[in-house]
Amino acid sequence: MDLRTLRYFTVVAQERNITRAAEKLNMSQPPLSHQIRCLEEELGVQLFVRGKRRLELTDDGALLLRRAKQILELTEKTTQELRERRNQVSGTLYLGMVEGQAPYLAAGWIAGFRTRCPLVHYNLWNGSSDDVLDRLRQGLADLAIVAAPYDTERLEGFQVGEEPWAAILPLESALAQEPGDTIPLERLVGQPLIVPSRGSRVQAIRRWFQEIGAEPDILCTMSNYVDAVALTEQGVGISIFPQTAQTPSSLVKVKVITQPARRVEYVLVWNREGPSSRLVREFIAWVREQTDCLPGDRAEREEIIL
Repeated sequence: MDLRTLRYFTVVAQERNITRAAEKLNMSQPPLSHQIRCLEEELGVQLFVRGKRRLELTDDGALLLRRAKQILELTEKTTQELRERRNQVSGTLYLGMVEGQAPYLAAGWIAGFRTRCPLVHYNLWNGSSDDVLDRLRQGLADLAIVAAPYDTERLEGFQVGEEPWAAILPLESALAQEPGDTIPLERLVGQPLIVPSRGSRVQAIRRWFQEIGAEPDILCTMSNYVDAVALTEQGVGISIFPQTAQTPSSLVKVKVITQPARRVEYVLVWNREGPSSRLVREFIAWVREQTDCLPGDRAEREEIIL
């Protein structure tokens, strides 16, 4: 008893007439009658009471009809599920990201994308912009979240988030004890600073201070904000990093830099020659769907790579 024979039997049982059933199945009557007789012989039961113009199901035939419908429906459902599974996005997405807001952005995207593409796995890597972009160039990452600007000749991308730059202060310092959660840039003049090690970032911070007629006292450059916070906890200096780039610590105080305020813009980027797979294209499309336009004048934002 195969699926084809069950389909034949189901049509005959529904039509109660061999001729009409054969027409519906686009076959001639003798082969169809032969298939039904062979099915009865195989099962050892009579399925129909044959009249001159109409067939009537026996009790065994009625039982087989119920089971045949269930089998055929289950077969169709299984076939559809396998087809959908075959067409479903799968594989491993390799995503590099800088510190700060980037890990939180990635976590939100992945949480939502899993509902659309549950077969996808993820390999996440965190480091400085130099390291992240190097992995992207080498093909070790499909996508990267870095701070703008980026190399538009080699990379494509779009904005996915932004946040203010902040000063991470030793809790016992006089600046940390001052009221408020913001700090004017001029209050950092003369203070030993710990800043991201990327060359363009150091130059940008120097420009910040030049704009207010001062020079920064850069004591130390760090590629990892966790190490920077550790130094700050010991009172070595004040760290300047994006607001979310700090570990919860009872030994430091975080204040947003103002007068003038500085913001970092995060972008999702990939190699300009194009996404390497359907998975990457689907993930980019998902992020675009989830990313709202950020407020503010783009020209006013600080766009420096970490």
